[in-house]
Amino acid sequence: MVWLLLAFTSAALLGFYDVFKKQALNGNAVLPVLFLNTFFCSLIFLPFILLSAYGTCLDGSMFYVPVVGWEVHKYILMKSLIVLASWLLAYFGMKHIPLTIYGPINASRPILVLVGALLIFGERLNVYQWIGVALAIVSYIMLSRTSKKEGIDFKHNKWIFAIVGAAIFGAVSGLYDKYLMAPVSNGGVGLNKMDVQSWYNIYQCFIMGAMVMILWWPTHKKTTPFHWSWSIILVSVFLSVADFVYFYALSIDGAMISIVSMVRRASVIVSFLFGAVMFHEKNLKSKFVDLFLVLLGLVFLWLGSMYK
Repeated sequence: MVWLLLAFTSAALLGFYDVFKKQALNGNAVLPVLFLNTFFCSLIFLPFILLSAYGTCLDGSMFYVPVVGWEVHKYILMKSLIVLASWLLAYFGMKHIPLTIYGPINASRPILVLVGALLIFGERLNVYQWIGVALAIVSYIMLSRTSKKEGIDFKHNKWIFAIVGAAIFGAVSGLYDKYLMAPVSNGGVGLNKMDVQSWYNIYQCFIMGAMVMILWWPTHKKTTPFHWSWSIILVSVFLSVADFVYFYALSIDGAMISIVSMVRRASVIVSFLFGAVMFHEKNLKSKFVDLFLVLLGLVFLWLGSMYK
């Protein structure tokens, strides 16, 4: 199944995205790093927008970006705000928390999406899915105990709250994507995937540019300084390609969005390994057990989606 292979490819790319993000944030100011990430992502997709609007070479291809009006852009702008809220919290949290702790928490997003679907859309969970949710809760409890060995208290650490908040906003974004991409006949908006991916990066770039000028620049000499790192460009490249592969996988007939979304969370394996090898993080044995429980929970969610 090509779409499943693409899903695993996207997961691997997301893993490297997290690694380079951690590297770019090391001793660096968060706001300008995030601005530059959105800027480079915008540069990647801007040619597709311009060639689609003023040429014919992309007509009928997977790179074509339809020209749409405010009735569509208002939905994309809302997605930009949701994703940016998630990224802001994730960047600040990741800067201060080990990658081997950040990864398992971030990997729980499909479980949060499932709970959101339960509360918002009234979906019912089967036995396999409830087991997946339970395993995620257990993994959180165990991860909090492991983190105390490194002086990180889940109950009182603001950066843990930031990461959890990022995961929640990420889950909201996933639920919103479901609404945006679903056909109008199924109660959705029926937006084009390239429209969404191209324009939400553009909107984020302008929003982050304003935040940098208003919040960071006036006090940048008194706060954490910014220094250039080539990892910043790599963050944008790996994220853009990972998302493009993800959307392309979903466009293939027979692709199951529930499975693709869960497979993408396997990116935590890549980031966890790099956290151990590159950043020499501690307490890896107990963290591995926590990670295993998260991945096992995702397996049960997959089983639940297969046997509904």
